[in-house]
Parts: sequence; C-alpha cells; structure tokens
Amino acid sequence: MDSYAALRDLPQVDLAPLIDHSLLVPTATPEQVRQWCDDCDRYQFAAVCVLPTHVALAREQLQGKAIAICTVIGFPTGATTSGCKLYEAQEAVELGATELDVVINLGWLKSGQHDRVHREIAEICEATNVVVKTILETSVLTPSELKTAADLCMDAGASFLKTSTGWQGGATVEAVRQLHECSRGRVGIKASGGIRTAEQALRLVQAGANRIGTSRGPELIQQQEALAAG
Repeated sequence: MDSYAALRDLPQVDLAPLIDHSLLVPTATPEQVRQWCDDCDRYQFAAVCVLPTHVALAREQLQGKAIAICTVIGFPTGATTSGCKLYEAQEAVELGATELDVVINLGWLKSGQHDRVHREIAEICEATNVVVKTILETSVLTPSELKTAADLCMDAGASFLKTSTGWQGGATVEAVRQLHECSRGRVGIKASGGIRTAEQALRLVQAGANRIGTSRGPELIQQQEALAAG
C-alpha cells in the first residue's frame, strides 16, 4: 500500500493546528529558528518549539501571531536539579515562552521517589502559570511506571502528557493509547519523536494524541495537501 492510500484509510483531520514545529538539535542557528517561525506562520501550526537560548528570538519573530512559543526544560535527560529546572522554566517564561515541555526525573520515578517527581512538576506549574507538558520518555517505562508517571504529572498540574524527547526512542501508537487511557480526557496528549510522515501523525491522533511534535511539519502538511489534490 502506498503512503497516499494509507492516508485515505485514516480519519482526515487537519494536522496543522496540532503541530508543535520543533527545532531541538544543538546545532540550530538563528537563521533556522527564523525559518521555523516562518513555517509556523505560513501553516498556522500550534507552536514553535525551540531550545531555551532561542526563545527570545522566536518571540521577536512571532510577535502578534497566535502561535505558542514552546521550549524544553531539563532536556533531554530530566536529571538536572529541581532548582535548576525551576530557574530554567522561570527564565524561559520571562524571555517569552508560553509553553514548557519538562522532562521528568526518570531515576526518581523508577526508584519510587514519587513525592519528589510530583513536587518538582508542581513547583514549575505554580511558579510559571503557563502550559506545562511533561515528557515521560515512554520507551523506557513499564506500563505500571507509565501510569504512575501520568497520574503524578496530572495531579501536579501538567496540561499535557508527552511521550518522548526523541533521544531514547520515539512516539508509538501503543504509548499514546496508554496515555489516553490514563488521562481519561483530563489533559492533552503530545506525541513526539520520530514522526516523519502524515500517516504516522494521523495514526497517533487516532490513538488519542492532540499535539504532534515534529521537525517536519511542512512535509506532513504537503503530504496531506497532495492527497486532497489527488
């Protein structure tokens, strides 16, 4: 089955308003950030997601636009101290971030230090008062750990549960389905990591995702447009 035929078999939702157009490689340049912001404006993506050092530039580029400015906190390991994460989050918001993708402390989760996981996320949510998406790194969690992580983050005030950083594997339909079942509609689900085609994105949406993190947003939209024209 070719890719366009596969797309026809999936629910046809507009992907553009669901996409966090992400540029999280350490080699990202200001010129690339400007291009990503231009892409967001052209396609009306939900957000541009950039490294903290590029937040101020993204804010400047998207001034007056209805596009969220997202950055990552504790990225990619989640193992920086709570104090560092809190400072990083507060500074990012001061620079113009309106959404924060925060990597949870996986070592704490796996060693049963659940109060520390909860407290860290709750402090960031309370101090910043913006949309917080918690990155759970689903590929390294057991089903039980995933449910525990989801419950802790929701109780702490997170607005979204996010699958992956992309550094330890990517989003899967099964992980999104599990997060959707855990959340029971209380928070959003962001699928991220290795999403390169419209078919992948639509299968993840079908499983319960309502945000898609990808560096290939324009390509996904062009695939949809080609199908519609075909």
